[in-house]
Amino acid sequence: MTQQATIQAAPRERSGKGAARALRRDGRVPAVIYGRGRTPQALAVETSALNRLLAHISAATTVVDVTVDGRAPVKALIREIQRDPVRPADIIHLDLYEVHADEKVTVEVPIRFVGIPEGVRNFGGVLDQTMHSLEIKVFPADIPAQIDVDVTALNIGQSIHVGEVTVANAEIMNDGDQTVCTVVAPRTEEVVAPVVEEAAVGTEPELIRKPKAAEEGEGEGEGDTKAKAKE
Repeated sequence: MTQQATIQAAPRERSGKGAARALRRDGRVPAVIYGRGRTPQALAVETSALNRLLAHISAATTVVDVTVDGRAPVKALIREIQRDPVRPADIIHLDLYEVHADEKVTVEVPIRFVGIPEGVRNFGGVLDQTMHSLEIKVFPADIPAQIDVDVTALNIGQSIHVGEVTVANAEIMNDGDQTVCTVVAPRTEEVVAPVVEEAAVGTEPELIRKPKAAEEGEGEGEGDTKAKAKE
């Protein structure tokens, strides 16, 4: 069931970085709303109200009733939340896309796994999640909060692919061959064999000495020299 939420907004006359910074110092977030058949409109949203809203909804899948200056609300999806790269908790801009009941929209919906795989429960395997969301095309009223994928029957080495997943009243846009998840064998630690030092197995140390022939040659050379000296 699609979540519903409401947010109040006001038109803003000024644009540009300077105006946006002044707006944020005043406790408001610059925003824009656009969509089929409407000119993009610059808005301002109270920062505290926006933070409270985002704390209780799934931003990517929630249809928001946007009221501008007390006029009749329009339904919109939050298309983008720009955050300060240094302080991610601070929102610096908000994009809203107006939707219509008869117009399908494309949204990213998170995947939720249901059950414990057979290979995990009984054989110590590990569920490896390859995809965390699916892109679907759907009417606004049919946007699900999440896509449930039953993994109970999966054994070690078995996978679920996008083509095996169904979403009521929606078309999945991802490639059907993509792997959503798989159960892999339990990971075992590699056992390293102990290193045996040569000295430990009785190998004698090498003696560095000159060959015997060389020693004898040296002796003979010395004797000849002495004999010559006597002559």
